[in-house]
Amino acid sequence: MARLPIYLRALSSLAERGTATVSSEELAVAAGVNSAKLRKDLSHLGSYGTRGVGYEVEYLLYQISRELGLTQDWVVAIIGVGNLGRALAGYGGFASRGFRVAGLLDADTATVGQDIAGMTVQHIDELETMIKDHGVSITVIATPASAAQSLCDRVVAAGVTSVLNFAPVVLSVPEGVDVRKVDLSIELQILAFHEQRKAGGPEENGTSQYIEAVEA
Repeated sequence: MARLPIYLRALSSLAERGTATVSSEELAVAAGVNSAKLRKDLSHLGSYGTRGVGYEVEYLLYQISRELGLTQDWVVAIIGVGNLGRALAGYGGFASRGFRVAGLLDADTATVGQDIAGMTVQHIDELETMIKDHGVSITVIATPASAAQSLCDRVVAAGVTSVLNFAPVVLSVPEGVDVRKVDLSIELQILAFHEQRKAGGPEENGTSQYIEAVEA
């Protein structure tokens, strides 16, 4: 499942260039994966391609979009309108991928009422009302760590079961709630480790095992 969005991105790029069909080898290169793994992944969708022709780009786009649940719109609320929240609000790629940002919320009275990306920032006290009125399915938490857990508790209590967390903290949620954590500092630290290895730096077993565990 984690590779399907990567295939979708590669296929979208091919479709934008007017490519009608693509071989498994070409798609694997575009997605940065092994072609045998790609063929196995796509076979689970019931898509085997045509020998000598490959895969129909538009049809494969539809298949993967359907598998990921992107053939319908998902309503998103962004909580926390600092620098990161503003950047997310202004990202134009959400709508084309099946996500509609319904609103922005913040606790800072100086931020509330501002117009950002065509939306008026609402006070965090309106969180539950926004979730109910707009049918929010996914919330994005882009707040300081100290506020993230209490806000997560509120959105879960309001019926939201999918959370994308940018706050530098591990959120505790009940069974049935999915949380995806995005931590840019961890990704940078992993890259720094690999840079050190390429430069011939220290490569202690404990550190290597830790990085491998994080990447897994």
